[in-house]
Amino acid sequence: MYSDQDLARIIDESVGKGNIISLQTYYLSEYGERVLNQTARSILNRFGRLDLHDIVYSSAKELVLNATKANLKRVIFSDHSLDPARAEEYDRGLEIFKNSLREEIIKGHKQKFKEQNLLVTATFYYSPDVLNIKVKNNFPLYPEEERRIRQKFRQALSFASLLDFYLEHGDESEGAGLGLTMVGILLDQTGIDKHSFTLYSNNKYNETAARLEIPLSEEYLPRRRQFEEELARTQLPPEELRTVFKPVM
Repeated sequence: MYSDQDLARIIDESVGKGNIISLQTYYLSEYGERVLNQTARSILNRFGRLDLHDIVYSSAKELVLNATKANLKRVIFSDHSLDPARAEEYDRGLEIFKNSLREEIIKGHKQKFKEQNLLVTATFYYSPDVLNIKVKNNFPLYPEEERRIRQKFRQALSFASLLDFYLEHGDESEGAGLGLTMVGILLDQTGIDKHSFTLYSNNKYNETAARLEIPLSEEYLPRRRQFEEELARTQLPPEELRTVFKPVM
């Protein structure tokens, strides 16, 4: 492990070269938090946007923690020999999962995460105009899991404050998408379009990923807007355009 001073120097040098930076973890330790924090700080400092540091670091950390919980869910289903394709078994696994969300329990599963190769990877891609953060698990979602998570994701982006969320979900918050909601609210309160936060599962690449698009300049046109303008220009069906669309960073 590096000292804070050495860590800052190493990451600053990498950012100065424009390198893509990735952090891989089984469980986000205090040292991992410092790496995540310094990575966000170095990138934003390079482009004169340290005003965004709190939102970027807090959101990235929340997504890493959320992805770690997804890994915990995989271990629980495996340990209890539960079939996620069966609704009643999925519900049983989810109940065990909700009762296992204390930090000491999650940390206690670190060895199993290693044994089952359940990594969380956070990657920072950036230019003077935009910072993209991708946090991924190395597995696609179960069909039932994807249905429920997409529902939670839509709900998460609909809340204006955590108070609204708690009034809606009460004590079920940990199982109702608290992490996703926090990220959506953080973006909204910073004036960043909530649609800059996306979530997808890909069977081809065997991954599930959350992605943040943080504009760094006023001139930057978000991917969603770029896609809409390209759609209007080409008149292609949306499904066809998605296969060839390449946004400008």
